[in-house]
Amino acid sequence: MSTEPGSTWEASGVGSHPGNDHLEAVRVVFGEVPGLPYLPELPARGVGADMVGRTAALLIDLPVEVQPSGWRLTDRPGRDHQRAVDHLRRDLDGLEEVGHDYAGPLKLQVCGPWTLAATIELKHGDKMLSDAGAVRDLTASLAQGVAEHCAEVRRRLPGVTDIVLQLDEPGLPGVLAGTVPTASGFGRLAAVEEWRVEESLRSFEAAVVHCCAPGVPYALLRRAGVRGVSVDASLMRRRDEDELGELFEAGMTLFMGVVPGRDTRLPDVGVVAKPAVELWRRLGFAADRLAGQVVLTPACGLAGASPAYARAALAACRKAAQVLRDDPANQGG
Repeated sequence: MSTEPGSTWEASGVGSHPGNDHLEAVRVVFGEVPGLPYLPELPARGVGADMVGRTAALLIDLPVEVQPSGWRLTDRPGRDHQRAVDHLRRDLDGLEEVGHDYAGPLKLQVCGPWTLAATIELKHGDKMLSDAGAVRDLTASLAQGVAEHCAEVRRRLPGVTDIVLQLDEPGLPGVLAGTVPTASGFGRLAAVEEWRVEESLRSFEAAVVHCCAPGVPYALLRRAGVRGVSVDASLMRRRDEDELGELFEAGMTLFMGVVPGRDTRLPDVGVVAKPAVELWRRLGFAADRLAGQVVLTPACGLAGASPAYARAALAACRKAAQVLRDDPANQGG
């Protein structure tokens, strides 16, 4: 995988879409964000189409099942696991049908190891996060499964020039802060040391880490060597800007969530572009670098939106990104 900043990506989506028509969702993605299309996820289809279940289908030798408390490791693959595998296979079939002649980069999303560990329970005990050995096994299993997933996508779409792997880690700030509840809900699991998180992320070659929760650990992610960071612009704080500046200096890409993930009246493209332009100005970087290091996206997934809004939100991101590219010096004022 290339680790160059995404100078032609312009805009993309976070991952999830509304409804259960996957073929239509893929068509929307390829039509509205052609610079960096992605394999959409449709969690409304139920068990196995959710973020955790979908990624669990990729795990090697770690089958899971759904219990009343949520996902749990089990001895052998069962109905829930098979349902997740079937969803993913159909999704890849649809991706191949729509993108068979596509040439360019493609983004794939999976749940990251720390959010998985904070969610999946051991067979007889607490969450996987409570056991450092279990987390290591989970990380290795996920890394192998993701590598095989990327290889299959390349076989199905030979024109793909670059796979951009996104790790969804909404649970990461809680893992680092020690606020993840135990399986019983009566306690909290111990905070994880930053070096453990850094080490685990190096198992995923130059991934983009998406975190739509407050407290994104920018400096940790930069040290871990990730390719980029994906965040909700409304949660970015002024005190984060020194770390963001270091991220840009390191050549990383910021995926900036600039339109809401649920139906609303979308503003004009200048307003959509404004958070990126103003951040760039405050940091003092040359205007002509902006479009090469900032990719505009919705603030989070679009699963809670209407299909019409999902399409419009992606289109708004694409149009605002073109504004940044064409005339960055005069926008956002």
